[in-house]
Amino acid sequence: MALARSRRSESAFNYWPGFVDALSTLVLSIVFLLSVFLVVQFFLSQEVTGKDKALEQLNARIAQLNELLSLEKLGKLSLDDQVAQLKAGLASAEGERDRMKGLYEGLANSGNDAQGRANELNKALDSEKAVSSRALAQIEVLNQQISALRRQLAALEEALDASEKRDKDSQSRIADLGQRLNVALAQRVQELSKYRSEFFGRLRAILGNRPDIRIVGDRFVFQSEVFFDTGQATLLPEGKTELETVATALIDLDKQIPSEIAWVLRVDGHTDVRPINSPVFKSNWELSAARAISVVQYLVSLGVPPQRLVAAGFAEFQPLDTGQNEDAYKRNRRIELKLTEK
Repeated sequence: MALARSRRSESAFNYWPGFVDALSTLVLSIVFLLSVFLVVQFFLSQEVTGKDKALEQLNARIAQLNELLSLEKLGKLSLDDQVAQLKAGLASAEGERDRMKGLYEGLANSGNDAQGRANELNKALDSEKAVSSRALAQIEVLNQQISALRRQLAALEEALDASEKRDKDSQSRIADLGQRLNVALAQRVQELSKYRSEFFGRLRAILGNRPDIRIVGDRFVFQSEVFFDTGQATLLPEGKTELETVATALIDLDKQIPSEIAWVLRVDGHTDVRPINSPVFKSNWELSAARAISVVQYLVSLGVPPQRLVAAGFAEFQPLDTGQNEDAYKRNRRIELKLTEK
């Protein structure tokens, strides 16, 4: 058993030196490789440094060449400008030469052209003289025309003055005629008022003091009930009797009033404010006008001249009483007779 242990010990001891040798060999190899790498790195860095220097030198050379090229360009431009200036000077000199040549040739030919120009100037002068003569003749004609126009203007002014004088005289006569006409109209109005008063006085004396017949201002007023039934335009017998009295007075008055006084008896029909409800008359306008026409037609049938009569309808729009009761309605339903001018 001790022998076995001795054998195992020997066998383990023998491996270790070989391992150490192998490791040493590996380390030496690595050191060798690192030395080689460093040497190569050194030579490469030296090579790169040399190339950088060469590149810097090349860049510097290129910059110098660019400067030289710029200077060459500037020199070329300066030469081009000088060439252009020389060409311009040459062209100017040639032009001056041509001008001097033309002047010389003109001086040579001036002797020949002087006579021709003189002839042309004489012809132009003769033409101007002829034009001046025609202009003087036209001026003389214009002066004569102006004198004639002045004479006509003076005649027109005289005629205008005479016309203005006649106009003033006419206006004076018109004003005088107007005054006379106003006086005549006032006299006619006074005469008509006199006859109206006589007519109304005669009617008042004939008809008496009746409550349904009265005088309001310059009108003789009859209540509608004297002549018509409610809503009708046919004359009642009592109404005809009253109108016969009126007709007799009108016929007598027509004989007394001078023919030059244009008078008429206006017959006005009036209703109350209440709307009419009748199949015959659609509105108070129609009823009031129909009643006035009935009165006029009956007066004409009694012998009153129709040219002395006028019929008018006022419906409910000219009330005597604005109240809203039966008495007001009765007052507003009426026939008015008014003696007036045409």
